[in-house]
Parts: sequence; C-alpha cells; structure tokens
Amino acid sequence: MKILLTGGRGMVGMNVLQHARAAHHEWHAPSRHELDLLDAGAVLAAIERIQPDVIVHAAGKVGGIEANRADPWGFMVENVTIGLNVVTSARKVGVRKLVNLASSCIYPANHAGHLTEDMLLTGALEPTNEAYAVAKITVLKLCAYAREAHSGLEYKSIIPCNIFGPYDNFHPVRAHLLPAIIRKVHEARESAGQSVEIWGDGSARREFMYAGDLADAIFEACERYDEMPSLMNVGTGVDYSILEYYEAARRVLGWEGDFTFDLSRPTGMKRKVVDVSLQTSWGWRPQVSLDEGIARTYQSFLEGKIR
Repeated sequence: MKILLTGGRGMVGMNVLQHARAAHHEWHAPSRHELDLLDAGAVLAAIERIQPDVIVHAAGKVGGIEANRADPWGFMVENVTIGLNVVTSARKVGVRKLVNLASSCIYPANHAGHLTEDMLLTGALEPTNEAYAVAKITVLKLCAYAREAHSGLEYKSIIPCNIFGPYDNFHPVRAHLLPAIIRKVHEARESAGQSVEIWGDGSARREFMYAGDLADAIFEACERYDEMPSLMNVGTGVDYSILEYYEAARRVLGWEGDFTFDLSRPTGMKRKVVDVSLQTSWGWRPQVSLDEGIARTYQSFLEGKIR
C-alpha cells in the first residue's frame, strides 16, 4: 500500500517507519519542514499529489502535565488545526481509508474501572490536559461524521493508552511520565544520588504500552482495515501505580536509591486504563513487557534516540 504518515518524525512515527513490517509498503512521511500541517492548502496539495491508499494521522503537539498546563491554547489550536486540515483534505481528495490516532485522555476523569469506547463524552475531562483532550475528541468526531455522511469513506480512530519507547521526549519539563522517570533515575544513578522525588503520593495508576507495539497495531489497522472497529482502544489493559513505574525503572537501571514524595504537586487522574475487549476480539495484543520496554527505551536514550 501507499501510506501517508503524518508525524513521521515523532515517537510513534519513527517506531512505525523502523518497524520490520514497514518494508512491505510505500511510505510518504514528510517532516514539518517539508509539509506544514497547519497550512490547509499545503496539506490538500500533498494529498492530491501522493494519492495515498491509507492516511495514518499520528501528528500533533504533545507533552506532559506541566507542558499542558503551561500552554492549553497551543495544545488546542495546533491539534485541532492539524486534524481538521488532514481529515478535510482527505475527504476532498476521496481517500477512503484514514487511521486517526486519538488518546486515552479523551475519556472522563476519575473513573475507577476500565475505560470503554462507549464512555466517550459521558463525563468531565481531566483538567490538567483538557485542551489536548478536547482537540483529540474534535478530530475523532470529524472522522466519525465523514464516515456517516459520505458514502465510501471509512475513517477510523484508535485510542492508544499512554505510549513510551525510542524517540520519546525525555525533557525534564515537557516529557510524559515514563520517559521522565527513566531520565530522573538515570541521573540519580550517574550522580550517585540517594533519592528521587515523585510528584504526589505515587498512588495514581497509569497504563503504558511500548511504542513498538503501537506501531505493530497500526500495521494491523492498515492491513486489516475493513475488519477493524471504527473506534477501538489499543493498550495492555493492565495498569500500575506511579510508584511501581519508578520501582520498575530503578530495577531495570540498577539504581539502589530511595524515593521521596512532593505532595504539593499535581498527579492528574487517579486511574487511567483502557478496556481492550474490542482489540482482543479483533485478534491483536501487545508483546513487549514493561521491564523489557523500559530496557529498550533506556538503551535508545543512551544512544541519543530522543526528541
């Protein structure tokens, strides 16, 4: 297939392009310097020129809690604009298949159980990443409306849990939880530090999946597109506490220090884990364990495969 991949220089995009299955397809993954996704005319012209069989929309402005709190305007405007340009241009050109990557942050906050696809828009969002979540919901709904109103268009969305892996963002402020943990434990080990600080009490629970597994799910989506549900969670279905993620990083990196807790810092949602019933029925599951994923991600960090 001829596949147009947005966000090809991001973590997810790089893991897709370096996956073993990538060689079976023709890829078009322009960088932001080659294609400004905020420019509607440029996006339309690119899709008209490429005439892709499938579009995988993985581009967007991403970041951790501090980044989201610092720039909600930017997270909202950039992600809505990019998604609007990609989906509307695909519709104008007549591209039938589009795989949109949403995010599990689109689900209601503070739900104690597993998050199912039918829970979308049934409750308030987590305030610390509300702007990003609203933008992702907007693009997801655009795909649904295109599918409902225009015969022949089959735009579908997958909702990944939190992702980590090679080419992740390890910045002390802008990083998501797990790469930030890996960097903090690494720096403590390298400096012979005796403790690492955890925001909050460490009890909040999160689900993380290795980026290589998400890339594999994206290949499944492209190759078995007609079998895939129009809206589907992709994840492990298993969550751990933030403290357990710190302990896993300590174990994998071989650091022997302790942890302290800053109870004045925000921790976000108390729990976030997706239900993977549809994914399981579809016939796919992730393969990389938490410890193996951390080990691979840490090696990529040491090799400079970071954003």
